[in-house]
Parts: sequence; C-alpha cells; structure tokens
Amino acid sequence: MGAAGVAGKQAEQKLEESLNLFTSTQVVIKEALNKLGYSDEMYELLKEPLRMLTVRIPVRMDDGSIKIFTGYRSQHNDAVGPTKGGVRFHPEVNEDEVKALSMWMSLKCGIVDLPYGGGKGGIICDPRTMSMGELERLSRGYVRAISQIVGPTKDIPAPDVYTNSQIMAWMMDEYSRLREYDSPGFITGKPLVLGGSQGREKATAQGVVICIEEAAKKRGISIEGARVVVQGFGNAGSFLAKFMHDAGAKVVAISDAYGALYEPDGLDIDYLLDRRDSFGTVTTFFDNTLTNEELLELECDILVPAAVSNQITAANAHNIKAPIVVEAANGPTTLDATKILADRGILLVPDVLASSGGVTVSYFEWVQNNQGYYWTEEEVTEKLRKVLVQAFEHVYETSQQRKVNMRLAAYMVGARKMSEASRFRGWV
Repeated sequence: MGAAGVAGKQAEQKLEESLNLFTSTQVVIKEALNKLGYSDEMYELLKEPLRMLTVRIPVRMDDGSIKIFTGYRSQHNDAVGPTKGGVRFHPEVNEDEVKALSMWMSLKCGIVDLPYGGGKGGIICDPRTMSMGELERLSRGYVRAISQIVGPTKDIPAPDVYTNSQIMAWMMDEYSRLREYDSPGFITGKPLVLGGSQGREKATAQGVVICIEEAAKKRGISIEGARVVVQGFGNAGSFLAKFMHDAGAKVVAISDAYGALYEPDGLDIDYLLDRRDSFGTVTTFFDNTLTNEELLELECDILVPAAVSNQITAANAHNIKAPIVVEAANGPTTLDATKILADRGILLVPDVLASSGGVTVSYFEWVQNNQGYYWTEEEVTEKLRKVLVQAFEHVYETSQQRKVNMRLAAYMVGARKMSEASRFRGWV
C-alpha cells in the first residue's frame, strides 16, 4: 500500500473512532439520565450539541497561494452558563469528534461544578508543516469566522491538541480588535503577560495526580513506593511520570508510540525526560523494549493510560493486574472493558473526572481576567486540589450509593447539573 493509501486508511480509522466516541458518549449519557429519572425529552436535548458551526477560512500561504481551511465550533449546552472548551489544530479533526468532545466538556464542567456548559473547536490542518506566519493568519481567520457566537459571556476557547499559548494570544488579539476593547476573558491558556493564569500548563497532569492520590486512599495504597505504569510520555504522560516520581512512587514503566520501557525497581524519570524528543519519543534509544499491549498487563499498583483511545478493551480487560486504573487520555477504556474492570473490583477513575484539572484552572483564569486580580501559583494549586477532591468524593459516593461503576457515576454527576439548569429554564 502506498503512502496515500496508508494515510487514507488512518483517516478512515480516525473517523470511525470519532463516531464511536460520539455514539458511546450518547449511550452513557442516556444510561445516566435514566438512572437519574429524567424523561426521554431530556436525553433528546442533551444527545446532540445545541449549536454546531462549520466555517471556511481562506489563508494566504507564504508562497502567495490561498488555501481554504475548514473549521468547527460546537456548543453543546449553555443552560448553566457560557460554553467552554479547547480548539485543536489537527489533520484528522472532524465534525463528530468535535461534537463528542463538546459533550464531554459539559460533563466535565458539571463534575467539577463550574458555571459552564461544554464547547469544542477544531481546524483541519497540519500545524507541523506550517510556518508561524501561516499559523497566525489561520488563527486570526478562525476567530473572525466564529466571532458572532463566542465571547467572555458566550463561549470561551482554550488550547488543545497542537495549539498553545501563542495561538491563544493571536486569537485574543484578533477578538479584541474586532470588539475594539481588550478582552482577556475571551480565551484561556494565554501567556502570563496577557492575563494567563499561574499553573495552567501543568493543571491537567496535576488534576490526574490528585485523582490518583484520592483513589489510592480508597484502596489503602501509599503513594510512597507504589508501583506506577504510565502509558504515554507526551505532555500529559511525562508530567504525570515526573509528579509521581517526585512524590516517592516507583514509576516502573512508561511508553511512547514505538514501545515501552520496564524496570521493576523504578525508572530514572529525570534521565528519560532529558532524552525524549519534542513528540515524547524516548524508547527508540533502548533495546529490550516491551510493546504497549504488554505494558498494560504489567504487575503494578496504579495504571495510567495517558496516550490514545481504545487501549483497554474486552480483549485485554481480564488481564489488567492493577487494582487502580486512572484515565489521563480521552477514552482509553471501552464501555465493555469498563464493565469487566468494575466486575473484577478494579477502581477505574474515568477520563471526564481525572482530566478535569485543565478546565478547572481555565475557569480560574477567566475569573481572574474578570476581576483583574491575579493569584499566586500556590493559591491556584490549593484551589484546584479543593475542587478536585470534592469532585472525586462526589463521584465515588454516587458510585457506592447507586451501585454503579465510576464512569456511569461521573456521567450522572456531570449530567445532573445541566439537566437541572435546562429544567429550571423551562426548556424540557
């Protein structure tokens, strides 16, 4: 098969994954609403975004040609308040993925009790092949295209896959030019000098660590000396490995797209961080690597899938040996595998809870922008811990009282807030 054939097959797989993500999210939302006693009309309202905008963005490239890019912005539900969610730049962005992720953001905001609904955006492009000038013109063009439906009181974007604080800065500047006043509250994940928040960069990983600590307490496992396996060594995985290593845990295995490293006495995480490249690749420097499949089935106390979706499936869920699984990636465990793990008594902390640290600190950034008063990193960390410990307890208690797995419990907690807001507004 030629390069074009391989690329086409990958695009097909991505489309199927996105569709699966969308339909599986709908399945769990329906089950959660049924458990909570809501009507079918509530499910009809929440099963799709309220708004989905598709835009076409003309950009002058460095060679003088004009290229037309397709972008999306999905606003799932704004009954609670303005929608909130990242913008990803990726060649395989598609409508179903953006819709599903906006639904996840609604659930995340409900779980950590933020005054937001869920939003998500994306542009089909490959930023790795574009110059800084082209990326800036694309970022500004996207803001112009969606400007009527976004804003500090409507919909607040943030960084996501292949976007960063520089792209957020260009977007904020373009929005401020359109509105003719400085609007730092329009977007989060900005550079500190433009109203960004302390602690935003590592907030997602910190949130996962807080969830790991709370889960370990429930199972009577001490973090000091605990054997941790982290699948993935990109932004989230490497931060996590470092945090756990510094907390006294033994990170016995990590992996990247090419394989996994395993050391029963604990890996030297600082050394690996020095060796890895900008894409998180490090295993290519070593012999005797394991596969990612073997990594998932290692003996350990805590397993953290922090790479890609659909890693723990019905095929391997019976072989997972960790008593605690904490999802740092989007959708790493299928619905069938979730049930198998729950039946085996494994404590699974779902992605919508574990990865909610990022949106929580984004909320803190928005609050600081609105107040014009900024907090120290210590204040941000303390507030983040308080929010996530409370959210974890709420989901865990719901799971115990209602005798449901942690994923369904998290969806029940997340869906209740927007359902109640929709009900009080008289929508359903």
